[in-house]
Formats: sequence, structure tokens, C-alpha cells
Amino acid sequence: NQCCWDAWGPWSDCSRTCGGGASYSLRRCLNRGNCDGKNIRYRTCSNTDCPAESGDFRAQQCSAHNDIKYQGVTYEWVPAPYDPAVPCALRCQAKGWSLMVELAPKVLDGTRCRSDAFDMCISGVCQEVGCDRQLASGAREDNCGVCGGDGSTCRLVRGQALPHLTPEECRYTPVPVGSRFLRLSAKGPDIIVIEAVSLQGRKEETTLLSTGSYVIGNTSVDVQRGTDRQTLRTHGPLGADYVIKMKYGGSKDTVVQFLFYQPIRYQWRETDFFPCSVTCGGGYQLNSAECTDIRSNQTLPDHHCNSYPENTKPTPKLKECNMDPCPESDGFKEVMPYDHFQPLPRWEQGPWTQCSVSCGENGGWQDRSVVCVEEDTHGQFSQVEEWKCTHSPRPSTRQMCNMFACPQWVAMEWSQCTVTCGRGLRYRVVLCIDHRGQHIGGCEASLKPHVKEDCLVPIACHKPRESVPVEAKVPWLKQAQELEEHHGATEDPT
Repeated sequence: NQCCWDAWGPWSDCSRTCGGGASYSLRRCLNRGNCDGKNIRYRTCSNTDCPAESGDFRAQQCSAHNDIKYQGVTYEWVPAPYDPAVPCALRCQAKGWSLMVELAPKVLDGTRCRSDAFDMCISGVCQEVGCDRQLASGAREDNCGVCGGDGSTCRLVRGQALPHLTPEECRYTPVPVGSRFLRLSAKGPDIIVIEAVSLQGRKEETTLLSTGSYVIGNTSVDVQRGTDRQTLRTHGPLGADYVIKMKYGGSKDTVVQFLFYQPIRYQWRETDFFPCSVTCGGGYQLNSAECTDIRSNQTLPDHHCNSYPENTKPTPKLKECNMDPCPESDGFKEVMPYDHFQPLPRWEQGPWTQCSVSCGENGGWQDRSVVCVEEDTHGQFSQVEEWKCTHSPRPSTRQMCNMFACPQWVAMEWSQCTVTCGRGLRYRVVLCIDHRGQHIGGCEASLKPHVKEDCLVPIACHKPRESVPVEAKVPWLKQAQELEEHHGATEDPT
């Protein structure tokens, strides 16, 4: 029943000055205590991280009891291991002893329920806090460590290392700085060695001989070691480049499996907002995004980031600014007949140049000019800096063109031979055809196929039969007489 509550009161001071605390607001029930709902509400505050030297908030509360005797003895108290049954009780352990004691029923408001999450204790109850540090927001980090992210700034790397090591050999698996959720499992006698290389090039090598927690390259790594199996895991992010080596431990093969989320080295980072478009009277300001090498924190040309398809450039954000009215000059202010709010600058593009080729399978290209223009209150356009137009995508300045096959000679079928027997000629039609099948010009004259050629009809040509016998024909008769004269001469007796 919402009817009988008074208005919410002001927010209290924050329970902490840094590191995430809690603030509360109260309201009064006007119906003699018969109101549905709560009379107190909470919000987070002071969400900036504390200086590193200030230490852990729960540890400070434990150490506050160092000067107080417990059963007649003073101890140095440190936080006890996380207990999900009582996450908001001040459970502390005597350093160097197995003694664990609940020194207070409730930790101070704003104390983390556990060290690896933002959830905080408020009035002795563990309250869910999103990665945006807001109560019950539900915001979660993606596998890349980005709050509310879509996983686009890292890639899952998984693999299996090859067996067959000799005593001289060593297997290497590089895991770059910033990687998260590293998991490695090794079954066999070989020994895991981690070489950590800082960004400054300093190397440290750690041999993982026993179960425990190791700090390697400013990163905590948990190791479990059994008789024939070892596992290594860390939440990350790694504070150094790791090179994981498997050193020879016996004649049996060791099978190594690993996975981790590797950050994409070149990532888009949003810039600060650019200056306001006006000094008064209501304007706008934009931000942009620049390509950053996350290892060196340097800004690079955009093409480095464009090479990762999953790493999309953020859309520029736009917000109003300098909304205070302008001071009136000379006691007179011109009233514009139309909306005084300046329209957004926009991209203006020129005409495309002629294509570099007229045709071809790969096509050619053509260019155009693209400038950012702004319209003033009198409707006049002027060119302005390109960042003012980044609220909309920049039109392309080059495009492919004439990506079609060039016209080609196409020869029709040959005609019949001009004769019905023996040798003759035949002809064909040759056309210049474009990619649409249209008959046009533009084909290379020197490549034109020939339009006529010789042809042979394999049929003997017969002349009409004559009435005069062959023997009566003069050439034949003459030849026969010559033969007869020759035979007669040779047969005369010598």
C-alpha cells in the first residue's frame, strides 16, 4: 500500500570515503505503522578505488582488534577464509594460528562479501552489486573483463601441447599480459615452470613444485599438484607476459591442455567529449573513438583496429551543452522565425570522378571529396573540422566501378561451303558483344577472328559424259601414238 508513506528523506553520508560504501535514505509511515514496504533504501557511493597502501577494508576491521585481548591473549588478526554461510560477519583468524573467531556479528557497511566480487554487506546482509558498482543493477563483466561488454575485446585461445619430450627439450605456451581465466591441466610427470616477462622486459622464473598459491608477475596463481596430474588456474588479468614451460620429469609423455581469454591488442577507446559547438544558448558536443595499443597505451591509425572484425568501433555519443541563455546585447534579442537550435553538421560529398577503367573483371576505382559542413542561422554552409560530423558514419571517398567483363568478339557458326565439290570458301558473322549481350563497338580490332576461310567438300567433281569416244580426243590419240613409236624403236633388231 503506497498511499501512506511520507516522502523519502535526504541521503545519509557515505559509510566509506573510497572503495565503495553505502548511503541510506529514510521515510515515515503515516498510517500508524501499517504501511507495506520498507522505510529504508540504500545506494552505493564513494565508488572510486582506495589508494593501494590503505589495504583491504575487512583486514582493517580485523586488525582493529589487535590491541584487544581475546581470552587473555593478544593476537594479530587477519580475515578468515570466505564462508558463504556468514559472509557479513567479521570472522578473523589469528595470524600464525588455526584459531578463527567471529569478532563482530556485522562488518561495516560497504565491506565486500568476498574479495573477488563487488557484492557488499549492508546492515549485515550481503547485497548484490553489479560491476557498474550499483546495487542490484545486474551488470556483469564479460570474459574480457569489460563491464556490460559483449566479449568483443578478447578471444578464447585453447589447445593441447604436443608430447614426446627429451631431457633437453622444453615446451612453450605463451600467454600475453592482460589474459584472463587461464586454465592449464597437465597429466604426466613433467614439471610446470612459468617465466613471467614484465612490460619493461624483466624476467622471473617460477617452478611449480607443490600445491599452493603463487604470486607471479603481480598475479595470483593457484596450483593443485597430485601424483600424476597438475592444474593451474588464475582469474587474471595477467600482470605480465607468461611463458609456460613443461620441463622433462620422466620418460612418460605429459599431456597438457590449456585455455585462456587473450585480449585483442588493438582496441577502440572512446575519447573525451570535444568542445561545445556554442558558448551559450544550447549546443551539442560529441566524442569519438581512437584505436589504442593496450600494451603501450599509444594511439594508432584506425586500420590496426579494423583488422579485428569482432572489435567494432563505438558509435560517437552526442550530448547537449551550454544550455544557459545567451546574454542579451543592447537590451534587444532578435527572435528567429524558426527554431534557433543549430542543426547538426553533416557530411557533404562531391561527385564521383570518372572510373579509372571502362571495363574489366577486377573493375577500376573512382574517388570523390567528402567534407564536414555546418549551417549557420542564415542558412549559409561552411566547412568545419571532421570530428563535428562523427555522430554519423563518414561516407566512403573511393569505390569500385565498371566491374564487368569488357566487350568480346563472338563468332557465329560457319556458312556452308560455296561449292558442292572440291575446294571453295565459307563465311561467318563476327560480332562485338558486351556483358549484357548487346551488340556494340569497343572490341580490339587486331583480335577480331577471321570471317572467311577455305573449305573442301570431299566429293569428286564429274564432268558431263561426251559422245565422242576417248580414243578420238586429240591429246589422248597423240599420247598413244608416241608410246607406239617408242615401243617400235626399241624392238628393232640390232
